[in-house]
Amino acid sequence: MKMTNPWIVSLLLGATLVQANLYPPAVLNLGPEVIKKHLTQALENHDATAILQELPLLRGMQDKSGSIPILDSFVNTVLRYIIWMKVTSANILQLVVQPSTYDQELVVRIPLDMVAGLNTPLIKTIVEFQMSTEVQALIRVERSKNGPARLNLSDCSSNESTLRLSLLHKLSFVVNSLAKNVMNLLMPALPQIVKSHLCPVIQQAFDDMYEDFLRLTTAPIALSPGALEFDLLSPAIQDSNILFNLKAKLLDSQARVTNWFNGSATPLMETTPDRAPFSLTVRQDLVNAIVTTLIPQEELVILLRFVIPDVARQLQMDIKEINAEAANKLGPTQMLKIFTHSTPHIVLNEGGATAAQSVVLEVFPTNTDVRPFFSLGIEASYEAQFFIAENRLMLNFNNVSIERIKLMISDIKLFDPEVLKDTLTKILEYTLLPNENGKLRTGIPMSMPKALGYEKAMWSVSKGALKLTPASS
Repeated sequence: MKMTNPWIVSLLLGATLVQANLYPPAVLNLGPEVIKKHLTQALENHDATAILQELPLLRGMQDKSGSIPILDSFVNTVLRYIIWMKVTSANILQLVVQPSTYDQELVVRIPLDMVAGLNTPLIKTIVEFQMSTEVQALIRVERSKNGPARLNLSDCSSNESTLRLSLLHKLSFVVNSLAKNVMNLLMPALPQIVKSHLCPVIQQAFDDMYEDFLRLTTAPIALSPGALEFDLLSPAIQDSNILFNLKAKLLDSQARVTNWFNGSATPLMETTPDRAPFSLTVRQDLVNAIVTTLIPQEELVILLRFVIPDVARQLQMDIKEINAEAANKLGPTQMLKIFTHSTPHIVLNEGGATAAQSVVLEVFPTNTDVRPFFSLGIEASYEAQFFIAENRLMLNFNNVSIERIKLMISDIKLFDPEVLKDTLTKILEYTLLPNENGKLRTGIPMSMPKALGYEKAMWSVSKGALKLTPASS
């Protein structure tokens, strides 16, 4: 039989996922509040205000007028009366992030407030005037033929229409006239000065912010055992938000990949609920794979009279109703074996989360017997609670409900296993649930909220997805 090249299979699979418009296993949604906060911090890290204070105002006016001889002569005449001129204070005001009129595009507006001063022999004091302007740039999804798409900042500029100049203090007629001429020369020159000196800094700040977001998103999350890792499928822009569509993989304790998650036909709600600053939405199948990693299939052996004597006596009474002779054979080392046929399967809905699990339960008269009195197949369900404790995602099961019981093997006689339902419910509640909750006790570390600037977070459940958002203070 002819073998297919695995690389071709991978390429075809990738093409199929794109064509089918499949949904990612997780989405990190960053709202404008987070974007503004982190871009502002990145600008501070690059000393953007210091760059503004070093703007070459005099040279900028000379360069702007140099190509027009008449204007150049006028500039030189004005500048003869200026000893020095510089920005004495600068502030970057609150950024604005808003959707563009075009799809997959955001507009970032960066308001600037500056005070410039000039020294002239015409007066002993410094002549100061206010300069208010705005830098605008676009964030776009940039697609590449040879690599993954990424977000890019482009079209950074400062428009003369946003520029406002005003003299801070009225002085003599001559000085006021000089200041007015300077401002008239600065109006067409300042936008280009700002673009030349600040826009490269804004570009660097954006690139740093983007890389920080990617590092935050792709940082391994420790499980016990193994780890969960996200990687970028594609970035996107929706309304005023940046979305990172993520793929995921689970690794064992030896860092070997045990499970991959890419596209799925199951949609995710991608908008941040109630305008939350950010959200991390995780698809139900990935949640279940994580639970399977934390709670593998296993066999529990329980000496019932030593662990829960009251339930052991109740079970003996139930068996006595079925077969009195068999009940009398139950010794002090009466033993139960519980085989978890499946790990808990989480079902996420608007009203909350539940878990379903299939187990096989066997009852032995003593711990030396190799053949059970009977074997039961049990389908049980639990309430599943997701919550945050000490920056960790916690999951806890409670309230056992047995949905179905099937008698698989019986050495005592055929009977309706429903007569054991109440006792079996207690057995699962006192043995299986504490064992599984114990494996979940360490939780899953979640550093993302704090890294994004939020001390408290909460998990909410929607249909088919689990969602992390900041908690209201």
